[in-house]
Amino acid sequence: MDVIILFAVFFALLLIGVPIVFCLGVASLTYLTLAGIPLTIVPQRLYAGMDSFVLLCIPGFILAGNLMNVGNITDYIIRFSNALLGHIRGGLGLANVGGSMIFGGISGTAVADTASIGAVMIPGMAKSGYDKPFAAAVTAASSTIGPIIPPSVPMIIVGSLSGISVGKMFLAGVVPGIMLGLAMMITAYIIAVKRQYPREKRATLKEIYTVGKGAFWALLMTFIILYGIIGGLFTPTEASIMASLYAFVVGMFVYKGLTWQNLPKLLVSTVLSSTSLLLLVGMANLFGWILTSEQIPQMLANAIFDISENPIVVILIINIVLLIVGGFMETIAALIILFPTLLKVAEGIGMDPIHFGVMAVLNLIIGLTTPPVGVCLFVAAGISDLPMTRIVRAIWPFLICNIIVLLLVSYIPAISLWLPSLLD
Repeated sequence: MDVIILFAVFFALLLIGVPIVFCLGVASLTYLTLAGIPLTIVPQRLYAGMDSFVLLCIPGFILAGNLMNVGNITDYIIRFSNALLGHIRGGLGLANVGGSMIFGGISGTAVADTASIGAVMIPGMAKSGYDKPFAAAVTAASSTIGPIIPPSVPMIIVGSLSGISVGKMFLAGVVPGIMLGLAMMITAYIIAVKRQYPREKRATLKEIYTVGKGAFWALLMTFIILYGIIGGLFTPTEASIMASLYAFVVGMFVYKGLTWQNLPKLLVSTVLSSTSLLLLVGMANLFGWILTSEQIPQMLANAIFDISENPIVVILIINIVLLIVGGFMETIAALIILFPTLLKVAEGIGMDPIHFGVMAVLNLIIGLTTPPVGVCLFVAAGISDLPMTRIVRAIWPFLICNIIVLLLVSYIPAISLWLPSLLD
């Protein structure tokens, strides 16, 4: 009965729009009170969830992303992508996706991608003759590349939960991230041809070189992070600090968008983002501990195997579960609560943990663009000043292509395991 009340409180708060961290906290406190469990367990489980050296990556990478964002990096990325792709039919849509692929190597978060690129591209595409719902949809959909292409906050969480090398998780996301980008470009192109969206004037080699010099520093940052971790020069946590120092130098002295005056506000924003995310990690750990004590994970695993022990069917069931959860729950919370349990199920059918980690993250980030709690949809709706329903209708072609990529990643392990295998 207590477990039923736990879920009832959680989903009731979620449906009325309460932030996920409070949904988890209030539901957990309600359960503990009814079950007669001392509330001293709360700080213990909160601390246990956050007490991980790997999680120190998160503030570092958030700071690096904020520094590069303020340093005019978004403008350079969009101009470079447009120079390469603008001459193709619907080129601004393709440039939007291309910009997200580059931006994903900086921020590691989808919401930051939607906000930064959307603020420029949605009004720009609408002014150039594109339907505004299409512009908002392609912005929101392509932002999901951010948590796949390294650095990636969800991949860091997976590493902290499972002990898997964060460096290998970063590498495992490269090919799926590129596949996502290409699939969305093809989808955007097909829609653009059908609707006769405009094309831009072809950029000259000199123009491409000029704008490419600006985007070079963003691309170099991703290379430094990956090469540093893979080459053993520094740990992921140290890599996040190196990325922050690099972003500070580039933003202050190369792009010159960063000033001493806006640095305090940027640091406060980083602290708020980091603390809210780490609090979410702690609350999700408390909620997950309650589920474990009630043997909910074992019941879920048994239920899956009761349906079938065929690997193809089990993988499909896991995908369906994660896609549904991703539409209702924040990615980090869902990973902390479900990943350890489903990892055991996946290992039971012979899946590699790295392969499963990429599949799980990919499922949940697709949820960022699906109703009812698709955060990127809300951000895109706010920027475009459109009702959510119009963006949801426009985003379905991109969701379908993302799910196709998800199925390929799920059933072809080499897609995610090829690059990490080079380290062995």
